[in-house]
Formats: sequence, structure tokens, C-alpha cells
Amino acid sequence: MKKIALILVLMTTLVGCSLDNGNNDTYTFSVLPVESYTLPETFKLGEKYTIKLKYQKPTSCHIYQGIYYAKDLNTRTIGVQAAVLDKEICGTEVPPVSEASFDFQVTATGSYIFKFYKGKDADGKDLFEDVEIQVVS
Repeated sequence: MKKIALILVLMTTLVGCSLDNGNNDTYTFSVLPVESYTLPETFKLGEKYTIKLKYQKPTSCHIYQGIYYAKDLNTRTIGVQAAVLDKEICGTEVPPVSEASFDFQVTATGSYIFKFYKGKDADGKDLFEDVEIQVVS
């Protein structure tokens, strides 16, 4: 009898739990261009710097998801990650310019090259603005 009761409770629990929360929104992800940035003129080895970015969300359906950050040797590629709500109606008003920042730790001598994502050209090719910052002692 206890087993039957346990099975009934378990089945009721499983039937009562649903992963569908009634929200059928779907998302795609994109990288938004960096409109402007704040960098120091030089870096000092071992120091940490806060790098500030300004970016524009194209619609109200774009939701900030973080900083796109890729490193390859002394090169850092930077963009702004966004989730885009896939629905037919997005606000037609362009949201205000937004800000984001991240901390950068200087761990090597020489220089660092920051490649800020600036969007795509007419042929769909990614555009970047390169900035080289020297590490001084």
C-alpha cells in the first residue's frame, strides 16, 4: 500500500511540474558595435584598469548580456554581447546609449592591441578599430 501511495505522489508531482512557463519567447544572440571607449594612454605592468565602453542597442528587443572578449597573444578583441528577443513587435524608439565596463589586468610587457568591434561594412565584413597601448615600467 505504501508503494502505491508513493507512486501516486511521484506521478502527481511529475505531472504537476512543467518546464513550460507559458513564455514562448525565443532569442538569438548578436555582438553590438562599440561606439566609444575609455583607455589610459599607457599601462603599467601588474596594474588593473577599468575599461569603459559605450554602445547603442538598435531596438528595445536587444538585452545586454555582457562583454565579448577574446584574446590572442597581446591582442584583445572587444564587443558588446546582446540577446535579441525574437518577436514581431519591438519598440520603434531607439534606446539611449548604454555603458558597460570590464577590468583589465596587465600581465605582460611590450604592448597590447585592442580591437574594438565597429559593426559590418556593406559587404558584411566585420570592422574593427585598433588601438595599441604600451606597457611602461
